[in-house]
Amino acid sequence: MVLYYTSNIVDPPVTIYMGKDKYENDDLIKYGFLEDIWYFHVDKLSSAHVYVRLQPGQTWLDIPEEVVHDCAQLVKANSIEGNKKNGITVIYTPWDNLKKTPGMETGQVTFHNNKKVKRVFVEKRINEVVNRLNKTKVERFPDLLQEKVQREKIDRLKAREGEFAEKERVRILAEEKKRAEEEINNMFDPSQMKSNYRETEVEDINAAEEDFM
Repeated sequence: MVLYYTSNIVDPPVTIYMGKDKYENDDLIKYGFLEDIWYFHVDKLSSAHVYVRLQPGQTWLDIPEEVVHDCAQLVKANSIEGNKKNGITVIYTPWDNLKKTPGMETGQVTFHNNKKVKRVFVEKRINEVVNRLNKTKVERFPDLLQEKVQREKIDRLKAREGEFAEKERVRILAEEKKRAEEEINNMFDPSQMKSNYRETEVEDINAAEEDFM
């Protein structure tokens, strides 16, 4: 089971979700999307893993500050120890920065690059925020593998469409360049060039002879 929340304090609203337990957390890690922001997690304490799914093409640097604070409050509220404490730190990082190595416990991860891990300080629990998010909570049983497969199909299709569009753009530019070069060459082609000097001269002589007669 996966719990889905909606952060509707921004437009468009942002989807937030978390697994029921550490086993689902492992699946969420395994089948994440590139634009997913993981790991809203209380630093050095046991807590839920909260994820944000941004729009395709967005990066973790695009996440609104309001959503960051919503996630931090949700993490704190779902940490047995963290919920009782004030002044905790919540960490988060992009999904592709997660690192799973052999021997790690279920749900446990580390990072490829610690410089891509951000921290947000949470002074205290804000019930107003937690209650607002809980009102949007929906329980689902998604097929995470199928969602991942479908998403990869869409990504491949978009990539092919992008490649086709780029090839078409290059073809059009090549045709325009060839047409321009042909026009320039025709302007300076001797066989296409004609002087009106002699014709004008003959016309002037004929006119003079007619006047003389």
